[in-house]
Amino acid sequence: MGANKARIMIRKSLVMMWLLVLLSAVIALFWYNDWLYQLPTPVPENYKPVKTGTVIALQDRLALPANKPVLLHFFNPDCPCSRFNKPHFKALVRQFGQQVAFVVVVMSTKTYSVQQIQEKIGMPLPVLFDPSVAALCGVYSTPQAALLDAKHRLFYRGNYNRSRYCTDEKTSYAKMALTELLRNKARVNLDSLALTSYGCRVSYCKNDSIRSEN
Repeated sequence: MGANKARIMIRKSLVMMWLLVLLSAVIALFWYNDWLYQLPTPVPENYKPVKTGTVIALQDRLALPANKPVLLHFFNPDCPCSRFNKPHFKALVRQFGQQVAFVVVVMSTKTYSVQQIQEKIGMPLPVLFDPSVAALCGVYSTPQAALLDAKHRLFYRGNYNRSRYCTDEKTSYAKMALTELLRNKARVNLDSLALTSYGCRVSYCKNDSIRSEN
């Protein structure tokens, strides 16, 4: 009996050790990804900044309601950061959708239909397959928000949130920009983290290209 009890105790100890190792690996992977998430997306060599107030010509690309602000949501279905951002983006649409036109701009080398993108977003929003719009707005990562005023002048280009899952109200940058625009403010004053691009590069999106967003 004593030998059997000892073997059972050893097995339990080994199982506990294995579970501890597995848990440690999961935690280490989480923190490693979180560390990567804090790194800005490298600025492309040929990048040309776009100043606030620049008119973004969209009339020949998409039918948009007149005299209504527009939020362009730069989205890559394969970008982990875009997936983390999805609940937050949908919450913004629900909150501001009556006052602002939301448009999904797909940034992917893969081919998708409008219906597929709408299903991935979970909302029947207008979808634009035109990566050149990113250059017009100064966007080089996903997810990013480009908020245009009613005259389609660039009001804000930047991150949705500093938090990985967009849960920090103190750094809810896109929401702040939307609020200030609808208050008829001439500009929104946000810190440098709002304007420094984080996320997946627009030219490709792999798991090893994870950066922070938002």
